[in-house]
Amino acid sequence: MDRRDFIARSASGLAGVAAFSSFGIIHRRMLKGPVIGHGDFRYRVDAAWGVLDVRYPVKDCHELVMDRKGRIFLLTNETKNNILIYDRSGKLLDSWGDQFPGGHGLSIHNEGGEEFLYITDHELGLVCKTTLDGRTIMTLPNPKTIGAYGACDKYKPTETCVGPNGDIYVADGYGSQFILQFSAKGEFIRKFGGDSFGEKYFKQAHGVTLDTRNPAEPVLMCTDRVKTCFKVFSLDGVYKYSIQTPGAYVSRAVFDGEYMYSGVCFSALKNHMLTYNAGFVTILDGQGRVVSNPGGTRPRYRNGVPDPMVQAEPIFKHCHDVCIDADKNVYVAQWNAGNTYPVRLVRV
Repeated sequence: MDRRDFIARSASGLAGVAAFSSFGIIHRRMLKGPVIGHGDFRYRVDAAWGVLDVRYPVKDCHELVMDRKGRIFLLTNETKNNILIYDRSGKLLDSWGDQFPGGHGLSIHNEGGEEFLYITDHELGLVCKTTLDGRTIMTLPNPKTIGAYGACDKYKPTETCVGPNGDIYVADGYGSQFILQFSAKGEFIRKFGGDSFGEKYFKQAHGVTLDTRNPAEPVLMCTDRVKTCFKVFSLDGVYKYSIQTPGAYVSRAVFDGEYMYSGVCFSALKNHMLTYNAGFVTILDGQGRVVSNPGGTRPRYRNGVPDPMVQAEPIFKHCHDVCIDADKNVYVAQWNAGNTYPVRLVRV
């Protein structure tokens, strides 16, 4: 079954749903989609969540964040509305943005009680900080203009995160494979990583996320998609260790409590080669062990290393990001998925 058929069937099964909680969440027993996942992390698929009319189109649904009010912000590279803002029921609250043709990375940060968005555009080579309603506050300098890159080095940023002291980290995942560190004022501090095969280098530095699960020692969880792993660095760029995800070409890490979630954009279905339309979601515990793969194969370990993980059910095409709400439901944004809106996975 392809994704369009799946959405059509799921949507028809959801017709007439009208029972909402005070948070606007569809009552779980009313959903008719399949249940996916493993162990304590199983979900019913709500493919009709967030589907809007033609006035609010999407191309690639790249990333999702939630603000402290529980609103869900979606970044798409559709310049008719780069940002769509939903409530948790999937109702559109607002939209804005026409300036990000390569809108790719979206992070949110609370600064003294006020929240800001950080947006990367890999086509424009741009990282900017905005208010939640789209007013630009700051644009980071292009590393070529400040001597951090050579004239021929590519700069195509894909992700940002903000450290405990306000430093901004930028993953140049489609460019020269560095993680760049700037001060809160946008002053360049250092770069680390780069394009190579060694442990401290990347072959696609697709994501960077602040990991504060050990408050005494926050670290950076960096995605090395082509090497199918996450790499952990100190806040000053020292490589520490890697977490292997064989077969799963992961996106950025997203934390909820002790658990780490990621969209898997591709998996290696044929002869261990990257395969299109083969995405799923992966969930890891605080020890870095995979505990569930919604839409993917059941996690199994041998000698401490997971067996190759691949798509098991054609629920998704290319999972690019996830967002987790207070009820532990997961919202999944997809790249190259036929202009489809995010899918909600309702925890069961």
